[in-house]
Amino acid sequence: MKPFTLLYYILSVVLYFVALPLLLYLSFKQKYKESIPARFFLFKNPKFNSEDGIWFHVCSLGESKALKQILELVKDKEIKITTVTHTGQAEAKRYDADVRYLPYEMLLPFWIKKQKLLVVLEAEFWYMLFAVARARGTKVVLLNARISDKSVKKYLQFAWFYKKLLANVEMIYAQSEVDKNRFLALGAKNIEVIGNIKLAGKISKTKEYAKPEQECIVAGSTHETEEESILKSFIEYKKQVDAKLIVVPRHPERFESVYELMKSYADKNSLTLSRFSEVQDFEADLILVDAMGELNNMYAISDIAIVGGAFKEDVGGHNPLEPAFFGCKIITGKHFHDQKELFKYVHHVQYVESYEIHKALLAAKDLPASIVEQIINLEPIVNKILGK
Repeated sequence: MKPFTLLYYILSVVLYFVALPLLLYLSFKQKYKESIPARFFLFKNPKFNSEDGIWFHVCSLGESKALKQILELVKDKEIKITTVTHTGQAEAKRYDADVRYLPYEMLLPFWIKKQKLLVVLEAEFWYMLFAVARARGTKVVLLNARISDKSVKKYLQFAWFYKKLLANVEMIYAQSEVDKNRFLALGAKNIEVIGNIKLAGKISKTKEYAKPEQECIVAGSTHETEEESILKSFIEYKKQVDAKLIVVPRHPERFESVYELMKSYADKNSLTLSRFSEVQDFEADLILVDAMGELNNMYAISDIAIVGGAFKEDVGGHNPLEPAFFGCKIITGKHFHDQKELFKYVHHVQYVESYEIHKALLAAKDLPASIVEQIINLEPIVNKILGK
């Protein structure tokens, strides 16, 4: 082990034991009860069975979804996937692949087996992952790589560290020229701009629902505090327009708290409320979709989509391609830094602060539906990665 790698590893061990009481506490929380035991204690998280395959590492739900089109092009290969979050894990398990949680860095030297190729999506930069994989003889590639506006200053402050990390990477396929220049500033080499691979994704619905007669608004992939702003705006909007609101929270562990919030607004304003897990219709004024895999089905029957994750600074926005594909008029927040490259290709979007949602809803009637300008062909990119 190289001196710097050894020093980094020792630091990861120290941090592990410092954080151990917190990890034990969090492992009993619903959100982490599967991921923390797997990642930090290797509970039900063994090594991959074989050493002959293509290993994809993603963080969460969005990156797991982005794998779909890639995996269709490598059907003849043995596929392994690691994730960080439980929502990413659930999505990855939909594929014909060997799926695991990525262990904490301290455990990786004992866990990683050599694979033909490790493809890491977006901004999952783990030093021990890259260093150990390369030391085992695995080719490491970054795909859909990005450095967000919010993070770039931090990366540049530690450029010396990222130069060492990226030295283990053979090729970087970046989302944009801006990302390429940021990687160059960190000392990276072998960078090619390919656009965002999410532009290549096939968007579809899994079920067919009849569109409500009233105007239908869906609040998709919402986070804490966003639902309240949306509900306040909708209540005012409904005084002027006959409409209903469907809320699809981003994280399933929040279903109960969001339901209680919606119930309080329904009771105060004499509105009807339903849970989609109990009643799969759209008769109520307010509908909580407390089921996974339904968001595209909701976009397909909606007139307006309020895309969450961008009304607060700490999330960075969510994918606008899906509501645009289904012809929704899109409203989102101004903090969409993690999805900036995707929003560049989507037109007729209203970017507002949370207190401006009501105004944006009123303006939507005079605006065209959102559209996607461009798609990309993944096949030549995958062929390059595979060395064809």
